[in-house]
Amino acid sequence: MKTSYWLAAACLAASASSFANEGFKPIPVSDQELGELRGRFVMPGRIISFGIVMSSTWRNASGDLIGAATSMQIQSSTVKPQFYVSTIAHTGNGSTPTQGTGNVIGGAGLGSTQGVTQSVRAAGDSNTANNNVGINVTQSSTAPALAPAQGQVLMSGQTISGSNGAGSVAVTSISGGVQMAIQASNNQGTALQQVAQSGLMQNTTLLGSSNLVNNQTLLNVVMNNNLNPTAGASQTLNQLKGLRN
Repeated sequence: MKTSYWLAAACLAASASSFANEGFKPIPVSDQELGELRGRFVMPGRIISFGIVMSSTWRNASGDLIGAATSMQIQSSTVKPQFYVSTIAHTGNGSTPTQGTGNVIGGAGLGSTQGVTQSVRAAGDSNTANNNVGINVTQSSTAPALAPAQGQVLMSGQTISGSNGAGSVAVTSISGGVQMAIQASNNQGTALQQVAQSGLMQNTTLLGSSNLVNNQTLLNVVMNNNLNPTAGASQTLNQLKGLRN
């Protein structure tokens, strides 16, 4: 009798083990299914202000400076999001930097990445390059006052450019965002910074010497801390109803 019990137990264990292996087998999840997952969300009306401030500058060995700055701020009263662009140009000591002779190979894939991409590639001496991203999240009962618009409005498909002894800068409206590109003179290198649907990119390539490059992006988010608790609970329950099935 005991033998039959042990045989039945062994069969149950084998079937349970087989079921467990099938249950924990990795299964691909489609993007559509991931997009419907609940658990990380922001309640409607919680974000009352969102802004982007970007700047790219290149200073060469002679002190010549070229660059641009752009900003955009969205609030509930904003009719249409717009980027405002200002070009930056300063003259140094009037001398001409030594022609860059460096050579950087590869890196073609950097232009097709998604998410946050930051790279600095250097083939010269005594260079300094910074790629910085900051996110500032605060809470308030009211949206901050809109800062006075500075610079030229960047229209869809438009490019705003400038140049001097340090090189040239071009700010272009791209799909879902803005791109800032610097081409340094005397083969000193290039800098590229963009915010678009594919994410944030900051790339710098240095071919000469004694250059100072800065790519800066700051995201400002203001969250409403004066929500109606009853309304908040109702929103949460509505989200949970989708999990019942």
